[in-house]
Amino acid sequence: MMDASKYTRAYFMPPVPSVKWTKKEYIDKPPIWCSVDLRDGNQALIIPMNLQEKLEFFQLLVKIGFKEIEVGFPASSDTEFAFLRTLIEQNLIPKDVTIQVLTQAREHIIRRTFDALEGCKSKTIIHVYNSTSAAQRESVFKKSREEIIEIAVEGAKLLKQLTEEAGASYQFEYSPESFTGTEMDYALDVCNAVIDVWQPRPDRKVIINLPATVSHSLPHIYASQIEYMCDHLNHRENIIVSLHPHNDRGTGVADTELALLAGADRVEGTLFGNGERTGNVDIVTLALNMYVQGIDPGLDFSNMNEIADTYERLTRMVIPDRQPYAGKLVFAAFSGSHQDAIAKAMQWKETNSSPYWKVPYLPLDPQDIGREYEADVIRINSQSGKGGIGYILEQKYGYVLPAKMREELGYRIKSVSDQLQKELQPDEIRDIFEDKYLDISSPIELVQAHFIQLQGGISTELILVRDGIDKVYHGRGNGRLDAVSNSLKRHCHIDFSIYEYAEHALKRGSDSQACSYVGIEGEDGRIYWGAGIHNDIIDSSVKALISAINKLILVDREKKESEYYYE
Repeated sequence: MMDASKYTRAYFMPPVPSVKWTKKEYIDKPPIWCSVDLRDGNQALIIPMNLQEKLEFFQLLVKIGFKEIEVGFPASSDTEFAFLRTLIEQNLIPKDVTIQVLTQAREHIIRRTFDALEGCKSKTIIHVYNSTSAAQRESVFKKSREEIIEIAVEGAKLLKQLTEEAGASYQFEYSPESFTGTEMDYALDVCNAVIDVWQPRPDRKVIINLPATVSHSLPHIYASQIEYMCDHLNHRENIIVSLHPHNDRGTGVADTELALLAGADRVEGTLFGNGERTGNVDIVTLALNMYVQGIDPGLDFSNMNEIADTYERLTRMVIPDRQPYAGKLVFAAFSGSHQDAIAKAMQWKETNSSPYWKVPYLPLDPQDIGREYEADVIRINSQSGKGGIGYILEQKYGYVLPAKMREELGYRIKSVSDQLQKELQPDEIRDIFEDKYLDISSPIELVQAHFIQLQGGISTELILVRDGIDKVYHGRGNGRLDAVSNSLKRHCHIDFSIYEYAEHALKRGSDSQACSYVGIEGEDGRIYWGAGIHNDIIDSSVKALISAINKLILVDREKKESEYYYE
């Protein structure tokens, strides 16, 4: 890569300023969508789809809601020809769907295309093309401008003639292939020459497709090229200006969006951007970009997982994990700060009635395309934080941990993920929480707790198993938890204070269980957390306290054993 000087800009600016599109802020309506997955997408596959696979893919496109579908290049191969014949003969084309077939502007190919369409009663677009770029004229065809125009005009005339002979009402489409590498005034001349042959009417509009067959420029250049054509095409009121961008520069979506601002009416593209070289424009991304700005694109991606799975199975392509909207990880937040913001916004949304989706880091509500919050949004690894971990425990298992306890658990979870070098699944997070905090029953296990209301306080009798021996402890306090706390301090010869207490119901209904959380502060200034679950809220709080005390006792024993060892 030492000789960039051998490259030159291969695009052409319009001969007059064409920048009205720059004053528009957003796309206010969806274009006419035409899927070219079965032709442009299919020809880019290592193993093209067979007949049955193409039929299934066609049905998928219909289910999504495409009303125009390019079904192939019937003159190019027996499979392409047979696919079109199968659609026609088995009456598989819905009444509200228009099929499109592609042909070069060559007589024998056009005639073969009409043979493939024989008996077709469905709405049909015949799409004819020839290359017009300066590079192709010079080095491939070695023809003059006039000779290239003649190819386009003769092809247009033959389409019109054969359609009349067949008594059909096919719609016509013309593409100056390699439009973006064609001088703009010349591209206009070619298109207008074709338009003049076809003489479009309000009831029989002509499609002029302006492809970025190869993307050569920044997106704003393509937009200006499209605006120039829209402003100068003959019979513009009866012309549907169509786009067919490729993605050589990685700007296919941006090219299309700006070109729509510039006046285009229609888009040809593929699901997930499959196509030659770096691909065609990705219609999924385009459509959902509109959707998240409040514009209904008219396509249904509410079951994205099914669409993606079907696409991958039939094409043998793989959708990248970070593909916009459709990738498996596009909603996943591993960052602690991102998780915390998402979790708080989701909780805010539950208690506020705003009609608008306002969740940081999530421009699209995952449920709109069939994704689940717990499975797709909050993902836990060594980069995660307490907010995401707390959100999973609350949403999936009903545990609402106090903030400080959640923070301590967060560090523990991150450490486990870091040591294992893997993402932790929700059930693994739950297991770690329950193993380290919930109902810890050693060295002290609660058997029963009895309370008596006294004047000025509470008396308790605890039946415990301590280090395998049954014990009965008594104590008094201002409340039940205080009485249990005083009893254990005195009989276990430990000192601590209650740092925090919280409780909530795990389930609704008559069989609901209570979950309690207790944090105690030991003499060392450290906070020890425990949790308890029981049908009775008092028992759950006592179990939580004992869980915390057990952790304190175990740490104290480890410390003393360590001191004894070193002595």
